[in-house]
Amino acid sequence: MTLLVVAMFAVTIITRILPAFIIDVFPLPEWLVTYLNYIPYAALGVLIFPGILDALENPLHGLLGGAFAMLLALFRVPLFFIVLGTIVFVYLIT
Repeated sequence: MTLLVVAMFAVTIITRILPAFIIDVFPLPEWLVTYLNYIPYAALGVLIFPGILDALENPLHGLLGGAFAMLLALFRVPLFFIVLGTIVFVYLIT
C-alpha cells in the first residue's frame, strides 16, 4: 500500500513540476502562448455553467443570475460586489 502511494506521488509530481523547469529551456511561439492564456477562462466556464443551471429549481433564474453577473463584470465592478449583487438579484427574482 505504501509503495502504491509513493508511486502515485512520483507520477503526479513529475507531471506537475517537470513542465515548470522545461518551460524556460524551450521558447514557445507567440500563438501558442496566446492560446494557452485562454485555457483558464475556458475551464472556468466549464466549471461554472453547469452550476448556473443546477443551482436553483428553475434554470431560468440561474441563467438570469449569470447574465446579471456578466453585466456587472462588463462594467468592471469589483468581484466581491459582483458575487454579492448577483446573490441579491437572484434572491429578488425567486
